[in-house]
Amino acid sequence: MAHDRLGFTFASLMALGPELAIDTARQAAELGYRSFWTAETTGPEAFSLLAAAGAAAPGLDLGTGVLALQLRTPMVAAMGAATLQALHPEADILLGVGISSPVVTSRWHGVAYGDRPLAHVREYVTLVRACLTGEKVDFDGDFYRVKGFRLGLRLGDKRPKIVVGALNPAMLRLAGEVADGVLLNYLPASHVAWSVEQVRAGGAAEIYAYVHAGVGDREQGIDKARRDLFSYAVVDAYAANFRRAGFGDEVDEIRERHAAGDREGALAAVSDRFCDAIDILGDADTVRAAFRAYVDAGVDVPVLMPMPWGGDRRQVVTDTMEAAASA
Repeated sequence: MAHDRLGFTFASLMALGPELAIDTARQAAELGYRSFWTAETTGPEAFSLLAAAGAAAPGLDLGTGVLALQLRTPMVAAMGAATLQALHPEADILLGVGISSPVVTSRWHGVAYGDRPLAHVREYVTLVRACLTGEKVDFDGDFYRVKGFRLGLRLGDKRPKIVVGALNPAMLRLAGEVADGVLLNYLPASHVAWSVEQVRAGGAAEIYAYVHAGVGDREQGIDKARRDLFSYAVVDAYAANFRRAGFGDEVDEIRERHAAGDREGALAAVSDRFCDAIDILGDADTVRAAFRAYVDAGVDVPVLMPMPWGGDRRQVVTDTMEAAASA
């Protein structure tokens, strides 16, 4: 694996507090990671956390992976990415956006999820890209109408890159067409090649992928993996992707039991093979092999999402970072 392509995401550690982001950013830089990412739901705000991480560990590229695009206008997203770029002019700023889920947007944030995700993403990316040029923007679309916006930051030649989180065929093709990169998540290495094929049908976007892994006791951690995958299997877009990846029987039983109010039965339906394919727990060799599998399948930039399970959480994260860096 090309060592200078490796990324690290704080997404799975957000509940442990933003101070840990500073520590893990420094640790990532020391171990040779190239980029530092975070997500955003109800915990740390993404741009301020990345600004702090970048200040603590200069030289890391900084990425959002992903922002729910319904929660920020394209102009505000462009302003956030441009601010990071101005603060870290030599870094690649990776503005990762996605359509998210109804739970995040509607239930937690009180914003409509929308019913035309492809059209919304296309228009959003188009408008963000226009705003990042620094030129005056007039735009009359289906979702946004803008008159006379001009980014009030002067950037050099380096501009933020736009990355779209995508799972399903049409969104993967759209991401390949309109974005600089596509971020894959919650998929086994065996499903990467198919996903890359869809992206390539749209264009030449770079392929990023979160690799969920933890160096720890699998038996201690696997129940957390079951709960993690259950929470995504009940979301329609993820369920469809899990089915395509070969876990249709599990997904059908999970959703049937969940609909019947049988949470324990739904959790039990998350099979060991489902867990072991996506939330990968084991020794350092297991983690190294997982990273090689994703890269061999076509991922350009593997991004470690550490699973802090199966022992002391901080030690699990450290051991996992070291294992992935040596893959």
